[in-house]
Amino acid sequence: MGNREMEELIPLVNRLQDAFSALGQTCLLELPQIAVVGGQSAGKSSVLENFVGRDFLPRGSGIVTRRPLVLQLVTSKAEYAEFLHCKGKKFTDFDEVRHEIEAETDRVTGMNKGISSIPINLRVYSPHVLNLTLIDLPGITKVPVGDQPPDIEYQIREMIMQFITRENCLILAVTPANTDLANSDALKLAKEVDPQGLRTIGVITKLDLMDEGTDARDVLENKLLPLRRGYVGVVNRSQKDIDGKKDIKAAMLAERKFFLSHPAYRHIADRMGTPHLQKVLNQQLTNHIRDTLPNFRNKLQGQLLSIEHEVEAYKNFKPEDPTRKTKALLQMVQQFAVDFEKRIEGSGDQVDTLELSGGAKINRIFHERFPFEIVKMEFNEKELRREISYAIKNIHGIRTGLFTPDMAFEAIVKKQIVKLKGPSLKSVDLVMQELINTVKKCTKKLANFPRLCEETERIVANHIREREGKTKDQVLLLIDIQVSYINTNHEDFIGFANAQQRSSQVHKKTTIGNQVIRKGWLTISNIGIMKGGSKGYWFVLTAESLSWYKDDEVPVKGILTRERTN
Repeated sequence: MGNREMEELIPLVNRLQDAFSALGQTCLLELPQIAVVGGQSAGKSSVLENFVGRDFLPRGSGIVTRRPLVLQLVTSKAEYAEFLHCKGKKFTDFDEVRHEIEAETDRVTGMNKGISSIPINLRVYSPHVLNLTLIDLPGITKVPVGDQPPDIEYQIREMIMQFITRENCLILAVTPANTDLANSDALKLAKEVDPQGLRTIGVITKLDLMDEGTDARDVLENKLLPLRRGYVGVVNRSQKDIDGKKDIKAAMLAERKFFLSHPAYRHIADRMGTPHLQKVLNQQLTNHIRDTLPNFRNKLQGQLLSIEHEVEAYKNFKPEDPTRKTKALLQMVQQFAVDFEKRIEGSGDQVDTLELSGGAKINRIFHERFPFEIVKMEFNEKELRREISYAIKNIHGIRTGLFTPDMAFEAIVKKQIVKLKGPSLKSVDLVMQELINTVKKCTKKLANFPRLCEETERIVANHIREREGKTKDQVLLLIDIQVSYINTNHEDFIGFANAQQRSSQVHKKTTIGNQVIRKGWLTISNIGIMKGGSKGYWFVLTAESLSWYKDDEVPVKGILTRERTN
């Protein structure tokens, strides 16, 4: 690639950036760019103004940059500025550029120091600049000012992260030299997304304001916190110089003199200063675009093919034909209904292997979550016994009762049944939430029609919420029915009669094991067992033992058990 073609790379990316901004869409291709990151009063604005050689950025206390500023510098014989939102209008007075930035910021963010991620595109043509594109981001802050939201620090951090997390974005980390470099907010954020320091360029400002006897030599020589692309030191105008309208050209000469005369920086003076920083950024951005161009082109071609396929699907579509509109609308609504039914019934064409959803999750709520909630209910047996005792005594009053009153039983049982309301209503809420989540998943196919998608989701969700109230009423009614009447004739109910019957059955089971099988007279002729020859005895044979007697009343010396006879 020749030098001429290399010089055209940055303007080419600028045109792509403008095209995406004009469409009002975010660039999904991650254009190569440089994001300027730093804390408030770190000197970011002064660095950018030194590049242009003009005062054109808003200044003041608190957060001044409240929207990303995409600053495109273009080498040209004439000097003027253009805004993307003011096409065709050329600004030759840079004070008007500042006022336009402030007005455009307030138009989107309001007057309360709020922030917005919608960028302002500014292109500056000048013979004093090199082709370069920078994105000036809001300064990192810790404390909200005025009417700013309490989470302003989090909002700014998230906005900065949106830009610097992209692999195609170089990070220009601006840090003042009169603060501890280890506590630099800019370098800290850069380290999170670029731990190896491959995409980060360090800029050290306010070198002239360091305490006497101290310097940033180790930092600028890339020894303290090394970055692959190194550090560049600059000296900006002080607030006194800005208030006194000190010319930027004079400030650049003073900067050059500072580096040449300072003993700690004299040996690296040719690698310090704003002009050198501008050259470094121009070269770094050009090389970065060249390196990322093949992958960028592949992504662009892939998206182009995807869009062409999408356009092909609508080739014969006639938007002015009302019958086609009606047919298309009915088809989409019917498809939504089919998708919803399939997700509930479990016969969808796409099976989710990551989590339970739709009908499967509702099944789990009924068969796992609801029983779990019932088991989880607090049950104190000691407390229940005390309640039963109090209930019986309170119903008998002054008299001492002989039997357990029905009213005490009903009072205790009804109190336990009412406890089912909590788990039952919770299950209804979980089922309703899953139905709404299912609706949202089914409406994703209508994403090309945002209004239809929104209305479909709203109408179906409202219908589900209406059914929710009636469902809860029905559940509560079923529990109230159980509370209002206790069917003591039901086969599962263990009343006094059933309890007595079950007790007798248990008793029979325990006694049947030793029942008499046979009894009568038995002649024993075994001399080894009985002395005196053959004798007659009365015997009783049961399931567990054999006993014999001299007559039918008096037992003899022993019993032969079934175990012994076996």
